[in-house]
Amino acid sequence: MTELTKLTLAEARTKLAAKEITSVELTEAHLAAAKASDKLNAYVTLTPEVALEMAAASDARIAKGEAGPLEGLPLGVKDLFCTNGVRTTACSNILDDFTPTYESTVTANLWADGAVMLGKLNNDEFAMGSSNETSRFGPCVNPWKASDSDANLVPGGSSGGSSAAVAAHLALGATATDTGGSIRQPASFTGTVGMKPTYGRCSRWGTVAFASSLDQAGPITRSVRDAAIMLKSMAGHDEKDTTSVDIDVPDYEAAFTGDIRGLKIGIPKEYRVEGMSDEIEKLWTQGIAWLKSAGAEIVDVSLPHTKYALPAYYIVAPAEASSNLARYDGVRYGLRVHGDDITDMYEKTRAEGFGDEVRRRVLIGTYVLSAGYYDAYYIKAQKIRTLIAQDFKQAYEKVDLLLTPTAPSPAFAIGEKVNDPLSMYLNDVFTVPVNLAGLPGISLPAGLSSNGLPLGLQLIGRTFDEETLLRAAGVLEEAAGFSAEPSIWWTEA
Repeated sequence: MTELTKLTLAEARTKLAAKEITSVELTEAHLAAAKASDKLNAYVTLTPEVALEMAAASDARIAKGEAGPLEGLPLGVKDLFCTNGVRTTACSNILDDFTPTYESTVTANLWADGAVMLGKLNNDEFAMGSSNETSRFGPCVNPWKASDSDANLVPGGSSGGSSAAVAAHLALGATATDTGGSIRQPASFTGTVGMKPTYGRCSRWGTVAFASSLDQAGPITRSVRDAAIMLKSMAGHDEKDTTSVDIDVPDYEAAFTGDIRGLKIGIPKEYRVEGMSDEIEKLWTQGIAWLKSAGAEIVDVSLPHTKYALPAYYIVAPAEASSNLARYDGVRYGLRVHGDDITDMYEKTRAEGFGDEVRRRVLIGTYVLSAGYYDAYYIKAQKIRTLIAQDFKQAYEKVDLLLTPTAPSPAFAIGEKVNDPLSMYLNDVFTVPVNLAGLPGISLPAGLSSNGLPLGLQLIGRTFDEETLLRAAGVLEEAAGFSAEPSIWWTEA
């Protein structure tokens, strides 16, 4: 790790503006770090030529006084965002070496503001997973290791490549997506900050779909301020996305007043789930104390339908996935396995193209949408989703934000849960309700487990009130004072 890769995004922005460093120098340092980090398998496609060309253009604009908000800052991109001329596979065999001729709106917004693309980052296949072990490129590895074991750990999922790259200083920040916790849970596992904005805040156009009514793009960074900086550029109305909301994007950095006196923070009793470890409970209690000492008022609230969130999610999300993934048939793009006739070709292509977890979810989704089961499962799940949203709405009549743990445990070993889908799905127990209700949420590192692994706390806000969410997260981040870093082992011979 060099001095340049140790910088936060905000610090690098300041140094670039003062011309103390150049974007080319900053980009070269991150490319070198990424190339030396094969053991982490965070990047699936590095784009050094593109990155250095973009960096040189940024330096020219800075010299002319024409710098954009993200000018010259090197970022990683989850392999779910389509990038013009750069391979985009959603980490699935079925997309083969698909190279888009268009750019996702989120990444286009970043490049328009001057950011530099380092490459594409590993993720669970079609974002289906909680550990980044379902990728066609193999599992991504968490840069953190437990103090009592040398086992490689998962970085969380589906945005494991994004969280690992940011934690290991292989990018200043990274784009990610969150369908049921896939930004916040990896952030918790890697000691980074992960923010899921309100549904509709960031365009979904050009982002490979998993579950369209749940998917939302957001940033993974090393500080709350960095998350605010990235989100300002990522967000915005997009006519190409009918779910994109046409409202102004605030200056999120202006939210960092450091003052949360009078804010009411809700503590939902239903999040004290059975089997939650003592250290998660202790961290949550500590988080409550930090916010209280900063002047916030702590209020106990109830979200009575929380216990139904996971079952509802694992009906709604696979149902939408089975519909979205029907387009992958070997006819127009991606993998094609020839068969005796077109039906045989469809079957062979999808059998070879999709991994086990994707097949599992497609089968579940097709089942719950089938005749005789649609009303019994899918419609019922949608009704529960409405009740969950109503729970939050009623809670926000009393409070401004909610504080919960992000994940029920620290990172676990690669292979530990891969053959136990139900255990894997339980990793999303604290994050899924936020997606079902379309709310903004943020995870920030707040402590270490007994064996030295990061633990995260989650703040949940009202729809389109990311400013209050970020303001409180900034105060909580300062109180936690999390400064731990993983020991660098992945560049050793």
